[in-house]
Amino acid sequence: MSTIVENIAKVRDRIREAAQAAQRPVSTVGLLAVSKTKPASAIREAYAAGVCDFGENYLQEALAKQAELADLPLVWHFIGPIQSNKCKAIAEHFAWVHSVDRLKVARRLSELRPERLPPLNVCLQVNISGEASKSGCAPEEAGELAAAIAALPRLKLRGLMAIPEPCDDPEQQRATFARLRSLAEALNASRQLALDTLSMGMSHDLEAAIAEGATWVRIGTALFGARDYPAAPTA
Repeated sequence: MSTIVENIAKVRDRIREAAQAAQRPVSTVGLLAVSKTKPASAIREAYAAGVCDFGENYLQEALAKQAELADLPLVWHFIGPIQSNKCKAIAEHFAWVHSVDRLKVARRLSELRPERLPPLNVCLQVNISGEASKSGCAPEEAGELAAAIAALPRLKLRGLMAIPEPCDDPEQQRATFARLRSLAEALNASRQLALDTLSMGMSHDLEAAIAEGATWVRIGTALFGARDYPAAPTA
């Protein structure tokens, strides 16, 4: 059994145990394999082990992998920062975008989403920890922005995404994820939205995220090992 196959089994065990502890059906937690900087061969191996959803941060790298793996029925998620000039390719080649954080980008994605494809599933990225170095809208801006995105015709606003400040304390991890969950609940109530997605939790904190309602956990290192970043990754 390969290392990737073994890692997937271990992560699925963690997800199942965390879901059981939270008294949630394991089917409500999706595994999003973060494959940035990893070769197409690793994605093919993960798919053979039952993983269908893959998250990429760098557009050109992702497009090359998509072409190489066109024979597989993979679901591609864009999870990195979005530049306006990349919106056309993102709108054409992905099923999900987790990192929408401003209305200008959302409008371009909507305008450029091909009519032959279903509406693009998007999450509003929220800077839940208030880090200056992180992308995402401020929590107090989320209501107005979410309502505007939800009104765009070629997008389907599914929920919220966050990349919290790294922390080793499980209670603090849970408190941060709880803020994102509470924000989603408040938006559903105050803005009459139907958000059903919380994209939160990574290799080191997926248990805390699942305890607070994560529906996608974005797992890279625990599946594929440490990343070997190029000197200057292509956006």
